Amino acid sequence: MIDPRAAHAHDTGCRFELSATMLRNIIALIIAFECITCGPACAAYPERPVRLIVGYAGGDTTDLIARVDALALADFFKQQFLVENHPGANGTLATARVAKAKPDGYTLLLVSSSFSTSPGLYPGLAYQPTRDFVPVSRIAYVHNVLVVGGSVGVRTLADFIAAVRSNPGKMIFASGGTGSASHLAAELLKMRAGPLNTLHVPYKGSGPALAELLGGHVDAIFLTMPYAYPHVKSGRIKALAVASLKRAAQLPDVPTFDESGIGGFEAAAWSAIAAPIATPYDTVVRLNLGVTNLAGSATVKERLAGLGAEPLSETSDQFAAYLRTEVEKWSKVIKGASITLD
Repeated sequence: MIDPRAAHAHDTGCRFELSATMLRNIIALIIAFECITCGPACAAYPERPVRLIVGYAGGDTTDLIARVDALALADFFKQQFLVENHPGANGTLATARVAKAKPDGYTLLLVSSSFSTSPGLYPGLAYQPTRDFVPVSRIAYVHNVLVVGGSVGVRTLADFIAAVRSNPGKMIFASGGTGSASHLAAELLKMRAGPLNTLHVPYKGSGPALAELLGGHVDAIFLTMPYAYPHVKSGRIKALAVASLKRAAQLPDVPTFDESGIGGFEAAAWSAIAAPIATPYDTVVRLNLGVTNLAGSATVKERLAGLGAEPLSETSDQFAAYLRTEVEKWSKVIKGASITLD
C-alpha cells in the first residue's frame, strides 16, 4: 500500500499545489478505496473508541495539544478518541504501559520530545522508542528560543557567545530542571559552539526559571514560545536565536541558530503519536492520513496557535528516521555532559 504523501515528498519539481480542502478530499477517497480493497478488518477501524494515552497531567501543554488533535481525529474518523492522563517520571511510566498494550490501534501514545531524550536519561528503561513503537507522525511543533535578561547587554548570539568566553564560569544558564529540554538545549549549544564554560542552575519548571530571569538573577535560558513570546514583545527579555530550522512566525525578526552561524542546530519541542510495535500497517496508514487531514485544518491551526504550537504531519518513515536521529543526538549530549538523574 502506497503512502501518497511519501510519493509527493519526492516530487519537488512539480509546481502544482493542493489546497487543504482538495487534500482532505483525496485522503477521504484513498481511505475509502483502502477499505474496499483490504476487506472488513481494515474498513472497520476504528469501530470503537480509541484511547490516546498522555504521560503528563491535565493542563500540561502536551495534554492540551493531545485534546486538540483528539477532537479533530474524532471528527475525521467519526469515532471517539479519548485522552487519558497517566503522569509520572517525565512520561516514561505511560510510555512503558503503552509499549505492552495490545497492538490493535485502540491504545495509542501521545508523546512529547522527551520521547527521544529518555533513553539517554534513563538507562534502565523498560522500553526503547525505536524498538517497541511504530511511529505514526509528529503532530505539533513548538519553537524553542534562547533568551537573555536585559542586564546581559548583548544583541546577537555571537555577542552572547563572546560574553560567555570572556567571563568563564560566570554566565548563569537557568533551566526547567536537570535533564529538561531547556537544560539539554543549553548543553547542545555548549557542544556546538564550545568551549563554553557556564553555570547551570536548574529550577522546578520553566515558570520559576523564567521568573528568576525576569528578576535578573540568572542570565539566559531556552524557553518554548508560549513562555518567551509575551516577555520578548514587552522588551523585558531579549531573544537571540530560534532553536529550529526555520524562523518562528511569532518572532519573524529573530534568526535561527543556523542563520547565526551554528549550522543544523535544532532543539525544538514537539508532540507525536506512536503505536505499540506490530500494530497493523493499514491501521498506521489510516492514522497517518488522519493526522495529515488535521494538519490542514484551519480550526486545528487556530487552536494550536493559541498554545504556541504549529500543526505538523509526515509519513511514518519520516518520523521514524527523525526519531532515530534525535535519540542518537540527545544520547550523545547527555553522555558528553555527564547528566544523570537519580
